[in-house]
Parts: sequence; structure tokens; C-alpha cells
Amino acid sequence: MKKQQLLKQLKGGLIVSCQALENEPLYRPEGHVMDLMATAAVQAGAVGIRAQGVVDIVQIKEVVDVPVIGIIKKSYEDYEGYITMTWNEIDALVETGCDIIALDCTDRARGDGLTAYEFVRQIKEKYPEVLLMADVSTVDEGIKSIEAGVDFVGTTLSGYTPYSAVTEGPNFDLIHQLATETNCPIIAEGKIHTPQQAAKALDLGAFCVVVGGAITRPQEITARFKKAIDERNQ
Repeated sequence: MKKQQLLKQLKGGLIVSCQALENEPLYRPEGHVMDLMATAAVQAGAVGIRAQGVVDIVQIKEVVDVPVIGIIKKSYEDYEGYITMTWNEIDALVETGCDIIALDCTDRARGDGLTAYEFVRQIKEKYPEVLLMADVSTVDEGIKSIEAGVDFVGTTLSGYTPYSAVTEGPNFDLIHQLATETNCPIIAEGKIHTPQQAAKALDLGAFCVVVGGAITRPQEITARFKKAIDERNQ
């Protein structure tokens, strides 16, 4: 999908994150769970899907006709991040044909000695046509990612780095700052638990919104309900 067509399709819309990790009940090594989640999300009006792992991404691409943001979560020694950290993950994601590749673009340490922004430049040099989404935690990281050549910036990692603000819900200040201080499409992601929060993110200038846990992770949804009931019963 061409970038301009993709931008038109995503603008002002909802991207649903369909992910299950190995320690979660909905994970199956053979897949065929998240593709059902993605199908349901698209039927309900989602304009895109964010997915983790080659198996799920390939299967989702087979059943939905919307842009797919691909990531691979994997921990490495001496790497503080875990979202699409090395060439192993980049090359594998390119092979899936996903429409956008998202990667950690924070200032945290990388075992290869590169900054995230140097890695972005290398990716763009090898794969100039690949669209990249920078998962960041601060305004500065977003600006440096844009300067390095990313196509989208997501607020995904706000509160998950030791130096970024921890918020109860979405980091609306970060969303608004990035949207007003840059010309890059800003994807609001992280701790968006209600439709009202998603709408507010768009009001603050987000290009589109990613929601995951509030839609596709039954453990998180159940835990929020249980917490409210437990607090009521105390």
C-alpha cells in the first residue's frame, strides 16, 4: 500500500492491537487466534491492526484488508528495550509484508552500540520503501526519530522508560506536544482504556489511535472490572 493511500485510510481512525505473548492464554504457536481478533476488529470499524510476531502478522494479513503495523517483541542481553530491536526482527518483518514496522526508538541502551536513531537510518538505507513507526516515551525521542527518518511516531512507551512521565491513563501532554511541535503523523498509543480517551487524543492532534488492552486482552479488561468491584466492596 502506498504511503499516501495508507495515510488517508488511517487518518482519524482506530487501530486495534491484536497481540498475545507466550505466557498468555490466547497465545498459540500455530496462531489462528489473533487473526480472529483482527477480523472482529475490522468488522467493527478498525482502520488498521497492530500485531506481534511473524505467524500472527502473516495470518492477519491473509484475512483483513487494512494496514498492519508489525512488531516482534524479543529480549536480548544488553538491550533495555524489546520491541523490534535488531536486524533479525527487521528482516523478518519485511518478509511478512506488513505495511508499517514499529520499533523501540527510546534513548535506552542497545547492545550493538548504536542509538535507536542511527539504527533507523541504517534501516532506511537498506529498505528505503519501508514505513517505520517510532515507539517513543518523550518529545525529544520523537523529534530525534523524525530527524532520523521515521514516518510515524507513537506514544507507545510513555511511562515505560525510567525517565518518562508515569500517568494513570494516556499521556495526553506528550500526544499534544508531539502533535503541535512536529509535522509527523502522531499515533496515540498506551493506556487508552475508554472511547472518551481515544476521542480526546484525536482532539489533541493525534493522527490516529491505537487501542489494545481495552479491546483484545481479556485479562486486563477483567482486572479493571475486578479492581473497581473490590474497591467498592472494601
